[in-house]
Amino acid sequence: MSVELGTFLRSRRERLTPADAGLPVTGRRRTPGLRREELALLAGISATWLTYLEQGRAVRPSDQVLDALARALRLSGAEREHLRRLAGGAETPDSDVPEEVAPEVAGVPALLGDNPAYVTGICYDVLAHNAAAEELFQGMAPGGNVVRWMFTEPAAREVLVDWEREARTILARLRAIAGRNPEHPRVTRLVAELTEASSEVRAWWPRYEIRFSQAGHKRLRHPRLGVVTVPHASFHVAERPEQTLVVYDLSAAVDGGA
Repeated sequence: MSVELGTFLRSRRERLTPADAGLPVTGRRRTPGLRREELALLAGISATWLTYLEQGRAVRPSDQVLDALARALRLSGAEREHLRRLAGGAETPDSDVPEEVAPEVAGVPALLGDNPAYVTGICYDVLAHNAAAEELFQGMAPGGNVVRWMFTEPAAREVLVDWEREARTILARLRAIAGRNPEHPRVTRLVAELTEASSEVRAWWPRYEIRFSQAGHKRLRHPRLGVVTVPHASFHVAERPEQTLVVYDLSAAVDGGA
């Protein structure tokens, strides 16, 4: 986990310019963003300590150091949370065991009737879904994967009116998951597969954009209703927080325009 923490810190240091940080710009700079010494100064920590963190050494920063780095790097709320999760470490899976969903949870999407709903696992494998979700998300076969569908299934670009925005968002969520689970075999395989299959993934993945699931609205092209704007929400499953129930409220859909 310390290696991923170092990668994240470097990516955020390199995107922040001296002007952004309120520092004077002097002479030509050979590297993008802030120098390591500049960030250390802004955060009030030693350059040596920051070097250890960025090199992925087995050190554990305190909450005070993490807060100072987050302020100096001007991290967003999601990025701050990601930083803390990386610094806190995560369990490495013992084996590549297929995910299972409790029968009580698997039955929930069917209870939601005409509102598309599905349950996903740690890397967006679809563990359960209802007929309304299958109708809307064309080409997402039972047992499929939401991110794979997004980037490799042509129907995704038809269903999602704002495909690029939605694709960047879900890739940023997968980036956060991969950062917290760097040795998870299924996450690792999915990232490798997507990188091979999609030029967008190859371009966006190195940017290290981070997002977490949240409620909102999406513009969708429904096979029966046409283009509509639909509210959606996500809920983590009790005792299995890596599993998520996603619900689209078609009863509240409004005309989304052409």
